[in-house]
Amino acid sequence: MVRSAAQRSWFGVLGSAFALAVACAGAPKPDAYGNVEATELVVSAEAGGRIVSLDANEGDKLAADAVVGSVEATELTLARDQLAAQREAAASRIDEVERQIRALQAQRAAAGAQRDAGQAQVRALETERVLAQRNYERTGRLFAQQAATAQQMDQAERDFRVLGDRIQAQNDQVSAQAKQITAYAAQIAAAEAQRQTATRQVASADAQVAQAAERLRKSEIKNPRAGTVLVTYAKSGEFVQPGQPLYKLASLDAVDVRAYVTEPQLSTIKVGQQAQVTIDAGAGRQRLTGAVSWVSSQAEFTPTPIQTRDERADLVYAIKIRVPNTNGALKIGMPVDVQFAGGSP
Repeated sequence: MVRSAAQRSWFGVLGSAFALAVACAGAPKPDAYGNVEATELVVSAEAGGRIVSLDANEGDKLAADAVVGSVEATELTLARDQLAAQREAAASRIDEVERQIRALQAQRAAAGAQRDAGQAQVRALETERVLAQRNYERTGRLFAQQAATAQQMDQAERDFRVLGDRIQAQNDQVSAQAKQITAYAAQIAAAEAQRQTATRQVASADAQVAQAAERLRKSEIKNPRAGTVLVTYAKSGEFVQPGQPLYKLASLDAVDVRAYVTEPQLSTIKVGQQAQVTIDAGAGRQRLTGAVSWVSSQAEFTPTPIQTRDERADLVYAIKIRVPNTNGALKIGMPVDVQFAGGSP
């Protein structure tokens, strides 16, 4: 019997459908049903301003720590440079004060040496005065006995008195030098206070420069981890505020399948256990191998869109299966069938 092309096509479709139905009827019933998940991350702006550039488009694969854009940072750069100049001025002030302190310390040391020399001179003069006093007293006794002349008596008295005047003058000079040393010490203390103030100014300026540098760093839009851009929320030229979402990404090289199992199944499921994940792939089915990565320790009521092997069970346990997704076949939200290694009751 001769069939038309339309009839042959129709019979072909029926044959394919029948073959698929037979294959499905012979396939084992899944142990669980679930959906594909991925850990999503929303990348937000860390600085406010106009977006100068943003190279993150839906579907792009971004590397970790890659700079994908920037927020206008002209004012931040100027502020950082100004703070750096203020810091340098404060540091120069510290150097100037330290030179001043060294000069004052040298002058105080010289005054101290002069004072010590003056005190030594006073001691020498006092020794001479003791000798002059003895000579004066001896000459006085001889003069009383008419064994010395009046001229000798006057000379002895004059020598004794002159040494007393010299000692007094030297003591006055030593006192003046001591006062000068005290004045130098006060000036050094004042300079030390100025140095401490300048040091604090430098420390404050360093902190402000660091803060400005951190704000400037935040003007860069840096991708925090490797992943694929799922959706974008902003474009170049737009104004954003700190914390405003820019784009969302997720790592799709390996994804999680969240499924639910009943309590009888739970006893046969362990972390690390292999599982087969099956998805629709065109006219056929595709299987991927994963491993159980997490089993909930708390029961929950069956979620409305979830079917389990025993649909009459009210309480189920959530599990996660980590599945490599090198070919990108698994998509977020995709429904999958799960078959555990060794099966389940």
